[in-house]
Parts: sequence; structure tokens; C-alpha cells
Amino acid sequence: MSELPVADLDASSSSLGPVPVVAVVGRPNVGKSTLVNRIIGRRQAVVEDVPGVTRDRVPYDAQWNGRRFTVVDTGGWEPDAKDRAAAIAAQAEIAVQTADVVVFVVDVTVGATDVDEAAVRMLRRSHKPVILVANKADNQNLELEAVSLWSLGLGEPHTISALHGRGSGDLLDDILNALPSPPPIIEDGPRGPRRVALVGRPNVGKSSLLNKVSKEERAVVDSVAGTTVDPVDSLVEMDGEIWQFVDTAGLRKRVNQASGTEYYASLRTAGAVEAAEVAVVLLDAGEVISEQDQRVLSQVVEAGRALVIAFNKWDLVDEDRRFYLDKEIDRELKRIPWAVRVNISAKTGRAVDKLAPAIRRALASWEQRVPTGALNQWITALAQATPHPVRGGRAPRILFATQAGVAPPRFVLFTTGPLDAGYLRFIERKLREEFGFEGSPIEVSVKPRKKLGPGGRGKAHG
Repeated sequence: MSELPVADLDASSSSLGPVPVVAVVGRPNVGKSTLVNRIIGRRQAVVEDVPGVTRDRVPYDAQWNGRRFTVVDTGGWEPDAKDRAAAIAAQAEIAVQTADVVVFVVDVTVGATDVDEAAVRMLRRSHKPVILVANKADNQNLELEAVSLWSLGLGEPHTISALHGRGSGDLLDDILNALPSPPPIIEDGPRGPRRVALVGRPNVGKSSLLNKVSKEERAVVDSVAGTTVDPVDSLVEMDGEIWQFVDTAGLRKRVNQASGTEYYASLRTAGAVEAAEVAVVLLDAGEVISEQDQRVLSQVVEAGRALVIAFNKWDLVDEDRRFYLDKEIDRELKRIPWAVRVNISAKTGRAVDKLAPAIRRALASWEQRVPTGALNQWITALAQATPHPVRGGRAPRILFATQAGVAPPRFVLFTTGPLDAGYLRFIERKLREEFGFEGSPIEVSVKPRKKLGPGGRGKAHG
């Protein structure tokens, strides 16, 4: 297999339900990014013959035999990693938690190492389907070496050469077989409970809020910060609807700075945010908005989840504090003015009934789709009224716009050249003014016209 087709920007796939996720994991330098490039059919993931090049989990759209899926490239996983390597390993573990299928890559020229065996134990705890890949099997002799990998207890090793494409077609067939079946298309049919993550720094009132909305003691509440460690799932009825709430551990430190129980708690909290559809971020209205609060908010936005900010302990806020809080909101939350905000008291129940309408509003924006015709009429009028600044004697033009997906809404602008970051922010701001999207992050990306060579005419691509 030399070249695989890739997913295009056709938005129809997002209307067929969630796209399944395949996470590619393994210890450093076993060829994970090379395999990802092989799967998506283009050299997009950075590949270098040294460990640690990939640091974050990076998703790519892919397709095989007409089936679309997302493949997630991860950094090298190590059991006792420290500092930056620990953060890289944490990202890989989050990818495993949020995947439908895990592809575990081992270097067949080295065989199973202690790190590989530790990774297998981590994968077993995830209870996810795992496909074992013996990479760098560039010839038949190396294929025979893969027999020793049966000792890992993950079944038959799939021998491939990600670099040369050997065996990758068969691997993709097996990946498709392991993916969950596509959901049937049900028009206006019933759906499962919406998934809501309660997040925030320690002792801000997350467990108290869960107990209030569920009308029973579902979670342990204590004035000592850090009582909740594991995410607590609860089905609760609120405003006539069943919701799946997840109470999470308070995030005290960055994942790569935490250790022991706190490290794993922060990892599981990150996984809960990834698995949720909307996050309710609790802030203590009586205290200043802190760096920890900002970090929690950034985590939700970067995960692409709908967002409701609940200012808790409102019963303790006096007029002076309200005055200063308004100024803090203007200063500290200016990056996310679109977030839905409610003022509540989890202890007394004040305004807790406003939470469900706020969550519904954020989710509606998260799943909102703008018709292509209306989008292009609007973007044309906007560009005519406020053209892009001239750079180097000419200004790039927007040729066409499309919404590539929802949850969160993703827009792609096809242009004659790159757009300034400031102009892109201007478009996003105007997009919100015109179409709303209250409570949802939106992504706006640019596809400059492809150059065909010196003197050649360009052609938009996607």
C-alpha cells in the first residue's frame, strides 16, 4: 500500500453520529508517527529518528474502505517518566481512555521490552480493544521475529513496515473490524443522557452541586480540599431530563507537576473532560479568579467542549465583592466572553434550576450548523465591508467557506493566501455576533490556494 485516501472536508460525516477514534500508542521511537502517516496517506505527523518528537496527542481524519475514523498520534509512553516525559505519557494515557480501539506498536527488531510489558498492563486497565502491531518488519526474516511477541498476551502480532507500507492494508481491515458499528440514523429519535463534567479547582463545591441536583448524597463532601479522586458518574434528573454528571477531582497542579494519587486523579479528570459533551466549570465567587481556574477553563476549551461557568457560593457574595468580580470577569475571562455564565449556591440551592437551561443553550450552540449558502453570503459581505489588510502589495481573498463539522463547530476558509491572525480573530468575533454560538468554542481554519509552481495558476484544495 503506497497511498491511502484521506477524509475530505465533506460535512456529511458529522451528521452520521460520532466518528470512532483509534489511538496509536507505544514506547518512544517504535514508529508510531510513521504508522499514522501511513494510515492517513500523507506525511503530516512529524517523524524523526530520535525519541520524544511527538509530545501531544494529535488527531487526524482518515478513511479506509469508505469508513471514516479519527487516528490519534501520541508521544512515547514510559511507566516511570519524569518532567516533560511524564506529561507526554499522560497525554498518551488520555488518548487510550478516549479511544474506541488502541493500536499498540512494538519494534520487532528489538522485541518486547520491560517498558512494553508495563504498557500492556496500563492497556489492560483501560478495558479497550487492543491491536498489537509489530513494526519495522521490513522482510520475511524480521516477520519471524514477531513470534516472540505472543508473550505480551495481546494475541497475534500484526507484522507491518509502516515505512514501506508492508502489511498495512491488512492492519487497517482489522482496525475497521474492531471499531464499533456505525450507529443507525434515527431522525428525531431518543438519545442517551447528555454527558456533563463538573470541573474546577479543589474545594470549589463540585460534589456539593452534584448532591444538590441529584437530591441525595452521591459524592463525599468535605471542607478538606482533594476529597474526590476518581471521577464519580451519576445519572440525575434535572428540569425534567436525565443527565449523566461526572464529579471530578479538583485540579491543583499541572498534570506534569503532580505526583502519586494526585497525578492519576488529574489524568482521570482530563479523561472525563474529553469524554463529556459539556463542562460546567465551578468558580468560587467569593475568591479571585486564580491561575488554577484559568488552567481548568483552558483545558475545557482546548478539548473543544461546550462550556458553562457557574459562579458558586453566591450566597456569600456582598455588593463590594460583586463590583470587583465584574471587573475580574472583564479582565480574566476576556478570552472566553462567549461562555454561558450562571450564579448559583450549591449549598442553599439558589438558582441551581438555571443550570439545566444554561447547559442546553451551550449544547445547542455546540451542535449548531450554519447552511453553506448563508455562511458564504455572510462571509462575502463581511470581506467586502472590511477587506483583509494589504500585505506585500496585495491582500488575500476568501474564495469560499464551509462548516466542516459540529461538536464543536469547525469552519474552513478557502483563500488565495494566508490570513493574518488578527483578521482571523475578527472573523470569529463577527461569526459569533451573526450566528450566536453562545457557550461553545468554534474553530476557524484557513486553506490557502495550492501553488502549482512558478508562474502556474493556483487551485483551491481541501
